[in-house]
Amino acid sequence: MCTTCGCGNGAKALLHDLQSGEARPLDASREHAHDHHDHDHDHHHHDHEHDHASHEVMLEQRLLAKNDALAERNRAWFSGREILALNLMSAPGAGKTTLLERTIRDVGTEMAISVIEGDQATSHDGERIRAAGAASVQVNTGSGCHLDADMVAHGLDALRPAVGSVVMIENVGNLVCPALFDLGERAKLAILSVTEGDDKPLKYPHMFRASKIMILNKIDLLAHVDFDEKTAIANALRVNPQITVFSLSAQTGEGFDQWYDWLRREAARVQETAIQCC
Repeated sequence: MCTTCGCGNGAKALLHDLQSGEARPLDASREHAHDHHDHDHDHHHHDHEHDHASHEVMLEQRLLAKNDALAERNRAWFSGREILALNLMSAPGAGKTTLLERTIRDVGTEMAISVIEGDQATSHDGERIRAAGAASVQVNTGSGCHLDADMVAHGLDALRPAVGSVVMIENVGNLVCPALFDLGERAKLAILSVTEGDDKPLKYPHMFRASKIMILNKIDLLAHVDFDEKTAIANALRVNPQITVFSLSAQTGEGFDQWYDWLRREAARVQETAIQCC
């Protein structure tokens, strides 16, 4: 959990608007830093390990409660603008950015897609998204291991996505902490690469339990790696019986039709919900 992993200490978060070239610090978004500061200030009052552990739990609960409140604001913001927001999560190197690049190039003309890119450093992925044809803002979390709802809100201020569009949130590469933080998205998507191991859903159950979709990526490499596709899917279903799985290759485009059909259906459902409620 973030109260013990050191997330938020060290380098500050930055937001890069890749359209304007502007970069600015997101000090206000780093709830971790404030909470860790409180911890340092109050630590001398605690003389026992039990008190220290209780304090850590309280900090964690307070952090998540603050984030959840901000996430609900984001959710209402998306709903009011009929925007489909998706939170893409995976380990580093699973192919999230390549997946987005192909998606933007293939269906970007029929649905407006913009991206909030999360990485600890650099704007390389955000620039790749821009080159693919979508507006993008890069959030660099510094030493932070995930995006939070406040960072996403700042990203939306800079991104200004169109009414009725799709916002893809590419989270920091990490199979633990991103699953714990609601960003206000309609659905979480876990991307698993065949190069990672078919036991990952069992090793990181919170990630796959929190996700509505598992995208099994890099299936073009199945003949070259020790990975059993059926076992991986069975493990994901064991952790989350409701999860939907798409097997595809972001490199070759194999299997993308099912992914695109799902995207279209979800975007339509957002529109339908808006019509029914209004």
